[in-house]
Amino acid sequence: MKKVKSILWILLAIFLLIQFFRPARNQAAQSSSNDIAEKYQVPMNILMDLNTACYDCHSNYTHYPWYFHIQPVGWWMNGHIQEGKHHLNFSEFAKYSPDVARKKFHDMYEVMRDHTMPIPSYLWMHKEARLTDEQYKQVAEWALQMSRNPQLITDSTN
Repeated sequence: MKKVKSILWILLAIFLLIQFFRPARNQAAQSSSNDIAEKYQVPMNILMDLNTACYDCHSNYTHYPWYFHIQPVGWWMNGHIQEGKHHLNFSEFAKYSPDVARKKFHDMYEVMRDHTMPIPSYLWMHKEARLTDEQYKQVAEWALQMSRNPQLITDSTN
């Protein structure tokens, strides 16, 4: 029994110690001039859906829940955010070359068509990020259209 108590005290000490090692926050100081909506035609309903369901992990503007401050949960979340931004960053989308942007739009189409984003572990705690079938369809259709013929802000609509 004494050994179990010692192990529990050590685990508690480790848990308390790791609280001092927190990941950097993913919160840019100002809006990015490279945001997807700054270069590409993004209908307001699509932009709202992206903002609600995608921007926490795929932009430079994460809204953090209270449990982010508890380690190792914060480290786990930070890993998801960094991985998400590596694959697609809406805040830096205007920096992508035209070919890369088309590929990103096509990838967006596929994950919306297949309902594979947002990931289930994100949706457990973020019910507001759940998209309806209609929202998935609208974002998928827009992304597919953009992958074929990206409409730039300076372009005139047909």
